Amino acid sequence: MPKFGKHSKKRLETIHPDLQRLLKEAIKYFDFTVIEGTRTIQRQKYLKKTGKTKTIKSKHLDGLAVDIAPYPIDWVNIERFIYLAGWVKGIASQMNIDIRWGGDWDNDTRLKNNIFDDYVHFELMGE
Repeated sequence: MPKFGKHSKKRLETIHPDLQRLLKEAIKYFDFTVIEGTRTIQRQKYLKKTGKTKTIKSKHLDGLAVDIAPYPIDWVNIERFIYLAGWVKGIASQMNIDIRWGGDWDNDTRLKNNIFDDYVHFELMGE
């Protein structure tokens, strides 16, 4: 059974308890790593400047967002990110945790209409 590594555990501690619960359940079914949890404003500004995000007002600043990737990470294999997202979204639905995924910002299941693909990003809605 997959489990979190040391760095993933540390990053997991920085995010909202609902996201923690969700990811602790998801790791039972799919191996992934936690890339980033809560961010500083300085990090967010850097990511905006380098084009890796589109906003300064990220939910990462308040621990309401997390970036995860299938492990081992293969940045070219987008299908694995989409498959992981399906698992996470399905588990979130079962747990009554309302999330949004960066691969489908408007939650309409049409990935082709996405303005900015952020396949690693999950955030709590309504917070």
